Amino acid sequence: MDEDISIINTNTRNEKIKNFLLENKKKLISLVLAIIVVFIFVYGFDKYKTSKKIEISNKFNTTTLKYTENTKTKTAESLIELVNKQDPTYSPLSLYFIIDNNLVSDNKKINSLFDVLIEKTSLEEEIKNLIIYKKALFNADKAQENNLLNILNPLINSQSVWKSHALYLMAEFFYAKDQKQKSKEFFNQIISLENANPDIMMQAQKRLNRDLSE
Repeated sequence: MDEDISIINTNTRNEKIKNFLLENKKKLISLVLAIIVVFIFVYGFDKYKTSKKIEISNKFNTTTLKYTENTKTKTAESLIELVNKQDPTYSPLSLYFIIDNNLVSDNKKINSLFDVLIEKTSLEEEIKNLIIYKKALFNADKAQENNLLNILNPLINSQSVWKSHALYLMAEFFYAKDQKQKSKEFFNQIISLENANPDIMMQAQKRLNRDLSE
């Protein structure tokens, strides 16, 4: 008796499954096709990104290895193109190479390339903060107070590991201009930070004790 009931239940369950499959055949086929399409798209897109990364990497390596004084203009053009590719690895490296080798003399152009990295390129937060700091360093010798502060404010108003570096740059900027009270305020901010860079903090304390103690 129990065996017969079990057989009936099994048959009923199988019948229900069969009916469900028949009734939803089109939906199930569409679902399977959608999954296949998504898989192909994701796989294809990942392969495309990998291919583009290799292409950008090869171009950067070839361009920098072939660089000489005679290829300065061509090298600059190639590296500017790579910056505009907005690649998180090779776009920053391209700009650093341009700056280190003085390939572009127009500061406005350099700053526009910094902005491509800061505003348009997908970067980890602290990498972006480092680039902001490098932009400030690049401009420090010629920038006006407001311009330099505008560049560094994202760091000064954050908890970034580069905050103490930004404060130190502003402190030295004011010290060089003989604005000692402003300089002292920025140095004091450094030594009050909990996560200040130890070397930066030590240099700030030395400056306060040696040159700004009155």
